[in-house]
Amino acid sequence: MISYKMKAIPEHTFEGMPLMRRVRNVHFVGIGGAGMCGIAEVMHNQGYKITGSDLVANQATERLQGLGVTVHVGHNAKFVSDVDAIVVSTAIPANNAELQAARNGRIPVVSRAEMLGELLRARYGIAVAGSHGKTTTTSLIVSIFNEAGWDPTYVIGGLLRSEGRHAKLGGSRYLIAEADESDASFLYLNPLVAVVCNIDRDHLSTYDHDYNRLVHSFQEFVHRLPFYGLAVVCSDDYGVQQILNELARPVITYGLNKDADYRALNVLYENTRCKFTVVRPDGQASLDIETCLPGTENVRNALGAVAIASDEGVPDRYIVDGLHNYEGIHRRFDNETLTVNGQKMVLLDDYGHHPTELVHMVSTARELFPEQRIFMVFQPHRFTRTRDLFHDFVEILGRVDHLVVVDTYAASEEPIVGAHASDLTAAIVHKGTVPTSFAATTQAALDYVLENVQNDDVVIVQGAGSVDQVSTQLRHLAE
Repeated sequence: MISYKMKAIPEHTFEGMPLMRRVRNVHFVGIGGAGMCGIAEVMHNQGYKITGSDLVANQATERLQGLGVTVHVGHNAKFVSDVDAIVVSTAIPANNAELQAARNGRIPVVSRAEMLGELLRARYGIAVAGSHGKTTTTSLIVSIFNEAGWDPTYVIGGLLRSEGRHAKLGGSRYLIAEADESDASFLYLNPLVAVVCNIDRDHLSTYDHDYNRLVHSFQEFVHRLPFYGLAVVCSDDYGVQQILNELARPVITYGLNKDADYRALNVLYENTRCKFTVVRPDGQASLDIETCLPGTENVRNALGAVAIASDEGVPDRYIVDGLHNYEGIHRRFDNETLTVNGQKMVLLDDYGHHPTELVHMVSTARELFPEQRIFMVFQPHRFTRTRDLFHDFVEILGRVDHLVVVDTYAASEEPIVGAHASDLTAAIVHKGTVPTSFAATTQAALDYVLENVQNDDVVIVQGAGSVDQVSTQLRHLAE
């Protein structure tokens, strides 16, 4: 690890970005995905002619159509007959008609991450990586930069509530984006600043089920920085600790430990808001921070954003105001109080789908609502994740007071024997720590909640698949 001193305030104006050589018409296969729609929107606003296709329409495709992007529902080879390149998401199978037509026609086929790398190439890139928290951390940095009027371009994997979109083409030289480790595609990126929030056992099939290979990939991601770049890492995290002393780039650290360069003190929760003090290095004044994000992990996410903003020279008042005014990301600890069929409940809606994320969710809910029952609706996401982390899921799901497990959201994976949601349910029932039921559909899960929920329960709707339909229906039924 290379010792580091904060640099002077940078010039952040930007004169423009050149278009790619011989590329004007770009088609996105799977354009409605969270990682795809943002890049498509940025490129559309840069002046490229963007088209796309997806199996179903959604809020993202409707937004793009409203901007003037042609979006097809379904896939057909004719959609790529007159394009200069196609961008594909990792969810697209090799036998996709558009993908095959592009290859047969020698049309360049690039991954989502490779295209993001091209956008980063001509800008001052800040890329946020980590098994958990990267969407929140990225959006917090964006909120601070927006508050300061620095007008960054950004590409986020979640819907930014304050602006109702995943991405924006800004007028400054900054591009702030998530870096995705799930398919190792973050190794396409060459940012000037790299953030590592944490390193956890997820997406192990990408890394031949070898945790050490996963850890090494994060080190390689940091080493894609130029020698004058900067790594900003959470030194609380065990995975980060494994690579910290091996990083041959300038590094600043953040966390709750006493040795972190940026650390939080006096953490206090008031309802679902959080207050704490950030102690900073190099003689910088401490900052009193307040956010709408409860939980220890969100304190760390905010610390990462403060570290980036402080180092880039954002004035303190904009750091404080940017975090105070932050409105959150869709389905990241969304919370509201509802009355349904005469039963009052606190509804928490969250995208997290890894055991570590469930631990944070349940522990935060317990801290905020210590006297109330925790009723969780959980949908496993991918058979491989359920298989690889089966016992971890059984352990954490056994900590709630009532549980319904919805059938697995496969995300294009083939079923794996012993890794179904029903297998997970059976293991939790066998453990005997919590009343547990299996639901074949989200409607069945909703019916089960309505039959079993008690007054003042905290109902957590948890997962990255279709389980959010349960929270949507609960809102529709609210009195």
